[in-house]
Amino acid sequence: MNKRKILNAVDRPDAWKKALSGKRVGLITNPSGVDRNLRLTFDIISKESDLVCLFSPEHGVRGDKQAGDHVESYTDEKTGLPVYSLFGGSKNIKPEILEGLDAVAFDIQDIGARFYTYMYTLSFAMEDCAKYKKEMIVFDRLNPLGGMSPQGTILEREFSSTIGRFPLATRFNMTIGEYAKYINDTENISCDLTVIPIEGWTRDCIFHDTDLIWVSPSPNIPTPDSSFCYIGTCIAEGTNLSEGRGTAHPFEMIGAPWLDPESVISYMRSLDLPGVKFRPCHFAPTFSKHSGELCHGVMLHITDHKAFLPFETGLYLFDHIRKNFEEFKILKPSAGGRSHLDLLMGCNDFNFDDFNISAFLEKLKKQLSEYEEKIKLYYMY
Repeated sequence: MNKRKILNAVDRPDAWKKALSGKRVGLITNPSGVDRNLRLTFDIISKESDLVCLFSPEHGVRGDKQAGDHVESYTDEKTGLPVYSLFGGSKNIKPEILEGLDAVAFDIQDIGARFYTYMYTLSFAMEDCAKYKKEMIVFDRLNPLGGMSPQGTILEREFSSTIGRFPLATRFNMTIGEYAKYINDTENISCDLTVIPIEGWTRDCIFHDTDLIWVSPSPNIPTPDSSFCYIGTCIAEGTNLSEGRGTAHPFEMIGAPWLDPESVISYMRSLDLPGVKFRPCHFAPTFSKHSGELCHGVMLHITDHKAFLPFETGLYLFDHIRKNFEEFKILKPSAGGRSHLDLLMGCNDFNFDDFNISAFLEKLKKQLSEYEEKIKLYYMY
């Protein structure tokens, strides 16, 4: 199979040199901010522009922090640049830092899921740039899931959080640059926004179609397949099921010490869901839920990425487990707050005992159709 040549924004120096020319720049990035030859974006642009500082999202600029870990501000040893944290404390860029900048740039590989935190780091930075009259420059990157199929729920405003700020679909179907344009307009951020486009990408193109090398955007998305499964299996984060953190295949498998995988797999196979097969697996996570305990679970194997419906697959999986295993629990929210499951789902429909999956998915069809019509106005490819 011939792989398609894709030039993400960083691979188009003709475009980004023009955008950064004569400007003092701060860059939000992490290890996924690399060019085709795996050179870090900040190493590249520091030689061609006035790169003043770096900003760290969740997991750190060099990806050495686990999910949710506090990220401190520090000096990067290799570049000598100050690194200011945008995760774990204030999510905003301090005014005194912005005073020394003309623009804030963003280059991180997103994975197309509403609950992935980098896109909200970008949104807070856009609001800061709007407030202090600075330019926001987004280095666009392909959506590894493609751009043909929004899936899942549309977040309801009352469930807004740092894992879902805006009314987007679970699989939101835009590149990070298209998303920036969309929220800049629809959320009335109105910052001075420049998006440096991709070259060679079309909406039917998923990561597997490209000649690019996968660099993990975060520690628990080690493969392109984990990003596909994440749309559906991330639901496990809000339950007492392991989502595979602490194993070699996070989000590609789920399980618990009390689960009977054979009965679950028999049910999942009976559904004849497209693009995916299931097999029993056994694992002992090295950290996170059920650390050190033997878990029995289900592994997802994607056979057709473009036919695969990860949200529906995950929903059927968890609905069946909830109804057939008394040990299954939805994790309780912190005092006065929403449960993590509700925040992931963007609604609380799944909490009710009379939850009907068929009726729920039918309701989503209309919502997704209306959503797609809105976002199409911001498509760049």
